[in-house]
Amino acid sequence: MITNHQAKYYAHELTRQAAGDDIDRISTSLFDASVDLNPHQIEAALFALRSPLSKGVVLADEVGLGKTIEAGLVLCQYWAERKRHILVICPASLRRQWAAELIEKFNLPTEILDARAVRQRKKDGIYNPFRQNKVIILSYHYASRMEDELRAIPWNLVVFDEAHKLRNAHQKSNRMGKALRRALDGRQKLLLTATPIQNSLMELYGLSTLIDEHIFGDDKAFRKQYLHNGTNLEELRERLKGFIKRTLRRDVVEYVRYTERRTFTQPFTPGDDEQRLYDGISAFMLREESYALPKRQRHLTTLILRKLLASSTCAVTETLKRIRERLIRLRDQQVVSDDFLGHLVAEEELEEEYLEILEASAESGPIDQAEIDKDRINEEIAELEQFISWADAIKVDAKSRQLLTALETGFQEMEKMGAPRKAIIFTESRRTQEYLRTYLDEQGYRGKLVTFNGTNTDPESNGIFQLWLQEERNKDKITGSCPVDRRTALIDYFREQAEIMIATEAAAEGVNLQFCSMVINYDLPWNPQRVEQRIGRC
Repeated sequence: MITNHQAKYYAHELTRQAAGDDIDRISTSLFDASVDLNPHQIEAALFALRSPLSKGVVLADEVGLGKTIEAGLVLCQYWAERKRHILVICPASLRRQWAAELIEKFNLPTEILDARAVRQRKKDGIYNPFRQNKVIILSYHYASRMEDELRAIPWNLVVFDEAHKLRNAHQKSNRMGKALRRALDGRQKLLLTATPIQNSLMELYGLSTLIDEHIFGDDKAFRKQYLHNGTNLEELRERLKGFIKRTLRRDVVEYVRYTERRTFTQPFTPGDDEQRLYDGISAFMLREESYALPKRQRHLTTLILRKLLASSTCAVTETLKRIRERLIRLRDQQVVSDDFLGHLVAEEELEEEYLEILEASAESGPIDQAEIDKDRINEEIAELEQFISWADAIKVDAKSRQLLTALETGFQEMEKMGAPRKAIIFTESRRTQEYLRTYLDEQGYRGKLVTFNGTNTDPESNGIFQLWLQEERNKDKITGSCPVDRRTALIDYFREQAEIMIATEAAAEGVNLQFCSMVINYDLPWNPQRVEQRIGRC
């Protein structure tokens, strides 16, 4: 029982409380935040909080507009309202960054959990580490493996960072997306992505199913209504406004000052030997029937070959050798169950889309093993050996020669501007990365280079990492997570000593390189938003 006095007080408080989309609702969060907030960030936070009936929203601001800050405001408000079952799911490389920002900027307690941390917490007497009075932070892969544990907790809010990684969650072949949809069904969700659509409108549909699979009905209805003839895009835009908010850079130029971008293109013309190789491989890939390009993986194999052919001669050479070895095994042993494409995608650190296509082709069943025509296989092997011979003869290609010109031009311009002599070169191939490291070493940049990729376990990186551990041994910078500490060591080395970082796409997300003044796109991704993500690091 409560007294009349208490009842009157509660009634007054309920009357005084602001509506869900009023600025007063997040006034406490605004007061507590240790950041300089911009109007669009406050509007985005209010958008995420405005409707108690909505099952979630997508905040899709362009790169660099502060989606993490917007999410932090929302988390802060939930925490203030004592809704403290909060989960953040993000790429493994961003877990430490999330924990640091929530603690430093919003004073929110956090806990990063992985298999080792969970075992340790249970040893410490915490029966269920996922149910703590903290913001729980998980990687995508670990969260998808903890489906049963996550389903058992009544999460008040689940944040997905880099949510475009789940844009195909509606597809049967997307195991991770399906597991997370099942585990977190019915929970309030906040999706963060600068690239809500990359290749198809179906990716918007995929993101919508994470929030509520009934927003658009099934995928057939979505395709019929918005992808086929007579598409009503205006209607689609109106429906998207209900759960997606996107702010562009041009919308905030009045109060956000951006570094001026100066761009230039360095053209190059392939030599005769390079053109011969390109034409030969292109003709080879256009054949209707080929053992080298099996029907069920033909599209993926062709995509990879074209991508690597555009990257460097070195990159495509190793791929041709892999295909030749596969054909030899097929001819001699009739073995076609090897996962050479999967290994290739992983080794080269190619875009995740390739892995998704590979998973989809695996779902369709094993590759056909009809009677082998050994004479035809031998002809294809001979052609591949010819291509490999041509490629091996090209020691330095025209593209890498022009890279030197681009570096010299860029450094000269940066010197005029008084900008730091720091440049990052993005490539989409690990082998191209190794080739460029060797080539630039020979061209006068020895001792001025550092590489950055998904593993960072090459001898040079190991040496930098070990030296960093010695220098930081008595400081708080070491986290104990080897992959995270390796990344930090390489970034520190780039900041303090190296002039050039040669990086794969691993450096395009969650890496702070604000001290770097020049971005060189040695390989251009098909999606222009990926270029924007690269630029956003610097």
